[in-house]
Formats: sequence, C-alpha cells, structure tokens
Amino acid sequence: MTDWRPGLHALAVEHGLDPRRTRALLALVDDTPPPRLPERLLPAVLAVGALLVGLGVVMWIAANWADWGRVTKFGLLQALVATSLLGTWALPRLRPALGLLALLGQGALFAYFGQTYQTGADPWQLFTLWAALAVPLGLAVRHDAVWAPWTLVATLAVVLWVQAHSGHRWASDADSATPQLWGALALVGLATALSPWAQRWHGAGLWAWRAQGVWGVGVITGWALMAVFSTDWAAQFFWLGLLLLAAAAALWRQGDLVMLSSTAMALNVWALAGFGRWLFDGNGRDWLGQAFLFGLVAAGLLAGTVSLLMRRHRDGGAA
Repeated sequence: MTDWRPGLHALAVEHGLDPRRTRALLALVDDTPPPRLPERLLPAVLAVGALLVGLGVVMWIAANWADWGRVTKFGLLQALVATSLLGTWALPRLRPALGLLALLGQGALFAYFGQTYQTGADPWQLFTLWAALAVPLGLAVRHDAVWAPWTLVATLAVVLWVQAHSGHRWASDADSATPQLWGALALVGLATALSPWAQRWHGAGLWAWRAQGVWGVGVITGWALMAVFSTDWAAQFFWLGLLLLAAAAALWRQGDLVMLSSTAMALNVWALAGFGRWLFDGNGRDWLGQAFLFGLVAAGLLAGTVSLLMRRHRDGGAA
C-alpha cells in the first residue's frame, strides 16, 4: 500500500503550514490496510512460489540433460509429483499451491515419458491424458489455482486434436470444418461445465470459468479468422460467428462483464474480418474510399459495443 505521508509532509513544508494544519492534513490519510489483505495475498504468493518451484525443477533437469541418466530424471519428476500430492493431502493450508505444483509435475512427467520412449502418439493425446488425470486433483483441491491452469491444458488438447484431424494443418477449409465443429462444441462444453451453476460439484471459482471462456473465445475467433483467407470461407466463417453470438446471448443473461467483454471483442473482430473480406475482395478499386468505410464501420461497432456493455453494467452486470 502506498504511503502518502512523506509527500504530504513535503507539501506542508513547501506551503508553510503550521503544525496544527500539518496534523490535520496528515490525518486525512487512511492508512487502514485493505480488508482481508493477508488472506487474499498469501494464496497468490504461495501459488507463484509453487509455479517457480515446478519450473525450476524442469529447468534443472533440462540443464543437466546430458549428465543425468534416465532413472535420475524419472526419479526427480516422480518425486516432485509424489511429494506435492502427499503435501496436498496432509497440508490443507498449502493445498492450492501444492495442487498447482502437482499439476505441473504431471505435465513434465508425461512430456519426459513421450520424449524418452517416442511412442508415436500425437501431441493432443499427451495433453488429453494430462487433463484427464488432473481432473481428480482439481476435484480434490477445489481451487482456481489448479482449475485455471487446467483450462489451458484442456484447451490445448482440443486445439491439437482439431489440428491433427485437419490433416495436421493450421487452416480453416472444407477439410477442417467437421473437426472444428466438434472442437468448438468441446470448448463450449468445457466452459459450461466450469460455470458457476456447477461449482458445487467441481469447486472451481469464477476465474477458472473466465479463463476457459477466454481461451475458447480466442480459439473459435482464430478459426474464423483463418477461414476468411480460405477460398470456400463463407459457411464455416458464419457458423463460427453464430456460435460466438449464441455465447454472447447466454452471457448477457449471466451478467459477467469480463466474459461478456471478451466475447463482444471477439464478435467485433469476427464481423470486421468478414466485412473486410467482402469489401476488399473484388468490390471496386477505390482503396481509399473502402478503407474509410471500413474505419467508419469499425468505429461504429466499437462505440455500439461499449455502449451495450456499459448499459449491462449499469443494469447489474458483475464487474
């Protein structure tokens, strides 16, 4: 918390205030700490510490890759997972941080196993296995310190699955339409499963749900943007946008401003990408006029979106 007293004292000296007025000025400073500051700050510090420990072990192994044998590397990673899981069970106060450490250890162990034995599996299988085996950990810890990073693992599994079933290409065309449809439905399903209405079962908080929503919206928007550059782009582009629009309608009723804002931004990007493709694709040679029209539409969409979000916030949307 910022201490304003030295600055106020310097102002009092600069303006020649007498002791009584100086004391009155300093009395205006509210030095009361924010409510529940230690309770909120300590879990965050512990989670960052767990993240650094996990990454430190991984980097330690990488730095000694040529000097250590296979047994040593497996032993360190397995010890990391086993110790963090034991601490998660035995130390309730440290459970969120140690749960995060266990999640990182699981991923590192799976990655090293795949690197060592070269099973020939696709990367999406590694992330799917990691996400699936981490679900019991999330259900046991019941904290965003585990569920929020888990959403990134699950989203990467979906994205890599779509890429593998699209001919191992990062593209949006006729061959990728069906995998992207299933991938988009999977992302919507993950966000729905982590939503507040199901919190009593999984224990995930608001930020895990928001993280999953932001990843999902970003991925679907990325697929839509790739479709813009495809020859047969219209159908795939529009159904991806309709999915975003349906998500925005559902979130409008939910009232979470963070999720609603991210979805609204994605819809703006989607609409402007489609309009730009139509505008600049064989519709005349007046580039200056077309660019001016594109700018006007972009400004109008932005203004309308901000106005709607502010109205929703005034009507009771959660900040």
